[in-house]
Amino acid sequence: MIDIALDMEQYDCPFIDTTADHDVAFAAVHWDFDQRARELETRMVVEAEDVGVLDTGLDSLQAHENMNDCTLLRREDNAAHIRTTIEETAAMQTIRDNGGYITGPFHIEAGSETWHVGFDRGRDADTTLSELDRDNEYDVIERTSTTLPQLQDLVQNAGAAMTLVDGCRDLSDTERETLETAVSEGYFESPRDATLGSLAEDFGVSKPAVSKNLRRGERKMIERVVKALDDIED
Repeated sequence: MIDIALDMEQYDCPFIDTTADHDVAFAAVHWDFDQRARELETRMVVEAEDVGVLDTGLDSLQAHENMNDCTLLRREDNAAHIRTTIEETAAMQTIRDNGGYITGPFHIEAGSETWHVGFDRGRDADTTLSELDRDNEYDVIERTSTTLPQLQDLVQNAGAAMTLVDGCRDLSDTERETLETAVSEGYFESPRDATLGSLAEDFGVSKPAVSKNLRRGERKMIERVVKALDDIED
């Protein structure tokens, strides 16, 4: 299996058009393609900086000429869960005509979309990329070849992977930023390239404060890692 991550700009996609005009972002949580109707049904999470921007973005999405149906399922503050149905885009048709298929969630923000698509043969992937280049703007973020044992391992350990993802989501913004900075500046290296003092200066807080944020973030992640290890062993 050939798995390709693409940063794609489609000129007939209502989601991309909406994010180009409004400061909203879409993330797919479920998708289903109707072969007969040539339509893509999705359930997506929409996020915006504030309620007003979300309202404007949703109105623009619903009014788009390529949007067949857009239903609001749930809403909380500046985020919403929607169900949509759109016509097959030109890029989507190119991928499917060459035997390609969606392999993971897609994210749309600032006028471009991150796609994860798969192909059974490398030559089909090459043909698709060549054809996409004629009418679309895209960058290949990553291209990997996955063996059968790797696929089996991925499926069997999907639960463990989600446990780690959930751990990342549990982090507060401050905890995440503190951990990211500590890693990038070498706090966890031996010998250390950063200290609590230097991290405290980076964030403009005291050493006890940055230490507290580090410990909280580490505890949350370690708990999830241990749980993920148990899931893998099972």
